[in-house]
Amino acid sequence: MNRDSYEAMLDAVQAFHDKHEFNRHGGEDLVYRVALMTEELGEISACVSKGKSVDELAEECADLLILLIGTAISAELDLNRAFWDKMETLSRRNSRMIDGRIRVSRFGTEDSC
Repeated sequence: MNRDSYEAMLDAVQAFHDKHEFNRHGGEDLVYRVALMTEELGEISACVSKGKSVDELAEECADLLILLIGTAISAELDLNRAFWDKMETLSRRNSRMIDGRIRVSRFGTEDSC
């Protein structure tokens, strides 16, 4: 299987969950997973705000990606499909400059996602 595919990443994270029996020991609890993702976002923020290396930032981003994929497994959702559906929605949105930075968001009457 191609290591660059979503399916390969999903299989790797599933194998990790299975190895450590996440489903039997609270590792797939969604509230717990959100707390872990919040922790990882803090570590990403620290990398950026403290000027850490790109390698350290990449490692923290990988941790968050693994948690996101694991959350998809835990919640039994199709993250791949949700990603592409959301990209399609975002591609239809307009952008605005807000406080000197570009934003692509729902600005009032645009789509409901």
